[in-house]
Amino acid sequence: MGKLTIEFLGTGTSQGVPLIACDCDVCHSDDPKDSRLRSSVWVQHPKASVVIDSGPDFRQQMLRSRVKNLDALLFTHAHKDHIAGTDDVRAYNYRQQKPMPIYADLRVQEALRREFYYAFEGTRYPGIPELHLIEIDDQPFDLNGMPVIPLPVMHMNLPVKGFRVGPFAYITDANAIPDSTVHRMEGCEVLVLNALRHTAHPSHFTLEQAVEQAQRIGAPLTYLTHISHQMGLHEAVQKSLPPGVSLAYDGLQLSFDIPD
Repeated sequence: MGKLTIEFLGTGTSQGVPLIACDCDVCHSDDPKDSRLRSSVWVQHPKASVVIDSGPDFRQQMLRSRVKNLDALLFTHAHKDHIAGTDDVRAYNYRQQKPMPIYADLRVQEALRREFYYAFEGTRYPGIPELHLIEIDDQPFDLNGMPVIPLPVMHMNLPVKGFRVGPFAYITDANAIPDSTVHRMEGCEVLVLNALRHTAHPSHFTLEQAVEQAQRIGAPLTYLTHISHQMGLHEAVQKSLPPGVSLAYDGLQLSFDIPD
């Protein structure tokens, strides 16, 4: 048996927590679980070390978690809080002496080419990030020997991809999950799902909606991510959740036994 390890690099919403210039109790909390970088996870598989989404806090997350080797970046969608830190793969280009494989659909690739145009120009300026774009769609694929199953969801009108790796399913930035995607998660041991706040939002699940989706999907354990300061203090919210559902927090690690 091998090990699959998941580390939550960030569990916050697009502005992070604490929010700039906010005086609420959450943003001034001394509990480290109330401090949330932008949402991302580090997947350590026997065949691959992969980070899902490289938002504005990517550099800080890599330093904090001491990620020495990175085989690829895998993207859910093209919003800035999920792609803005991609320039910092330069450190891995230098350390590993090769371009960084980027697994992304065409919509994300277009955004990367626009936002990091200098990485794709004919003139190779010294020190620019070296990115090797690999197109994915909704079909399962192999990432360096690690099987990955895309989980198509909707973020208002924007298609977003979650991902399943073995017993672990990860969905962020969603407010609708089709039945076909629920079918792809059958047998998962752990589900990660976004839950923004208590009140309605046009493109994210509320806490109540996320709990309903967790019950619909039926994984034994569900962790909630992409959490805003409006959710409330971590410990208080945690006490209100049903069995099997927990708020994720930055630095949380999960481990699974998987077949070699």
